[in-house]
Amino acid sequence: MRSLLLATTNRHKIEEFRAIFSDLPWQLLSLHDMHVDMDVEETGTTFAANAALKALAYAHAVGMLALADDSGIEIDALGGAPGVYSARFIRPDASYDERFRFILEKMRGLPVEKRTARFRSVIVLAEPSGYMRSVEGVIEGVIADAPRGQNGFGYDPIFLVPSLGKTTAELSSADKNSISHRGLAAQKARKLLEEWPVFPIPPQ
Repeated sequence: MRSLLLATTNRHKIEEFRAIFSDLPWQLLSLHDMHVDMDVEETGTTFAANAALKALAYAHAVGMLALADDSGIEIDALGGAPGVYSARFIRPDASYDERFRFILEKMRGLPVEKRTARFRSVIVLAEPSGYMRSVEGVIEGVIADAPRGQNGFGYDPIFLVPSLGKTTAELSSADKNSISHRGLAAQKARKLLEEWPVFPIPPQ
């Protein structure tokens, strides 16, 4: 059985990846399992660039295939913010409740058609050789008038899926994984893992 490093310290992400990859013939290892304690500075201006930076750095550090993702929320009324700065929006140590209040105040009084937003996730699989592949998942929605739901994490309580009439924090883990940006990207990554070459050829 081959090994795959899930290169994130976010336990929620690890749980989601483990659920989606559960029946694949891969041993899924965390940074904790590998005793890796390093931070990779996210200097990219796109989700794809940041995911690649992390995947390659951790692949080199552990000498095995690594999976990293970068994801966030893009709010049209805020010019696409917070985008790649979703985890550091307002300030790095701001709570999500603070971020919710800031966003909802900025969007106070906007009609639903001006509250459009999307979650975007890019997953990169990288080998120590430098060979890598990337996939993307996107889910469209609107910003709710107030936080709703106790499940999920991050911006889930304010992201409303109109077709369901629920925020992603009101969905079960299974339902969320089937439609979420990370769930969609992970399903694509799963397909890559099913056919991942044993001896990858480095990119030209």
